[in-house]
Amino acid sequence: MRFTVNEYSKHFNISKEMVYAKLRQKRLNYIMEEGVTYIIVSQDSEQETVQKADTKEEVTPPTPPPVRPKTTVGTIIALYQRENQHLKHRIKELEAKIDKLIDDKEQMLIGERDRIEQIYSTKDEQLKTILNLVNTKLMLSQDHTIHDVDVSEEEEVIEHQGFVELKKYLKTLELDSRQRKMIKKRFAAAYGHDSRILQQNGAFYLDFDRFDYSDLLDPNL
Repeated sequence: MRFTVNEYSKHFNISKEMVYAKLRQKRLNYIMEEGVTYIIVSQDSEQETVQKADTKEEVTPPTPPPVRPKTTVGTIIALYQRENQHLKHRIKELEAKIDKLIDDKEQMLIGERDRIEQIYSTKDEQLKTILNLVNTKLMLSQDHTIHDVDVSEEEEVIEHQGFVELKKYLKTLELDSRQRKMIKKRFAAAYGHDSRILQQNGAFYLDFDRFDYSDLLDPNL
């Protein structure tokens, strides 16, 4: 069978432009007679063309992709505000943790300082006690060097060295018996941790050349 371009277009229900395009692409067999173009179509080609046309008509166009909603300026601002609030909350939590750590560290340092001060205070008291014991032993060792001297001579030696017996010194003061007892008790209580108080043969001695005893001898305290 042969068709003109117009007949081919109507028979196969396609546009003339499509027919001419196929002719140019040499996809159709055709002949020219007296200036007229005839398209040669075999029976098989006609059936195939009809089937293609039917298939083309049955093809469902593809579903377009879903349209995403447009991101507006308000949406972006709201997103940034939520993120900003979250960051502020996290910053507050971190600041609270840092403050707690600083407080714990300060308390630990204060406790360590108090412990060290207590240790030094205890050591200082122990050192004073040791010095008093050393002074007492020195005085005792000096006393042992005098073997054939009686009590009166021993007192003269002590007084000559600058020491004065407390009991003898109190007799020189205008004090009543109650006041003298009070001062003796004060010296006894301070002995062992006050390096000014010296003891020899059970008696307390004063060294006015080296120490001031006004606080211990004041009867009004």
